[in-house]
Amino acid sequence: MAFEIERKFLVRGEAWRGLATSKVRIRQGYLSPEGKASIRVRIKDDHEAAVTFKSRTPERRRLELEYPVPVLEAEALIALRRGSIIEKERYLVPHAGETWEVDVFEGENAGLVIAELELRDEHQHVDLPPWVGAEVTGQAPYYNSALALHPFATWPRDKMHALGL
Repeated sequence: MAFEIERKFLVRGEAWRGLATSKVRIRQGYLSPEGKASIRVRIKDDHEAAVTFKSRTPERRRLELEYPVPVLEAEALIALRRGSIIEKERYLVPHAGETWEVDVFEGENAGLVIAELELRDEHQHVDLPPWVGAEVTGQAPYYNSALALHPFATWPRDKMHALGL
């Protein structure tokens, strides 16, 4: 059984861009964004697709099961989504022996940039790069499933300003 253990942070500035080693374009939709688990359909660079089931717990460790599907079938499933399509470019950025994923959101979530780090265990020490800001691990509004239903563009401006966005 597969588990995901991750931490999420807002990103400050653009210093990380010069350190990125690769990027992938992602489109995803949620068939079930709420409840005990989310069901996501993701397409990467228009040639690779998967359906993912993730438990929705506030802890860092969550059940995650992912299954490859043909892109054509993924497109048909995305059409059945609830909420908006999440569009983003994901950059891989190495730092202190770890690989960070920096998601630059587009469309209705444009302006939001989040860095994630997958951990080996829940108590792993993390050396934070200077370009990460506030930690948002466990804060529901920052999860993609929530952004599909309540896009960043609809957030109150005073909330964004308080976060420095």
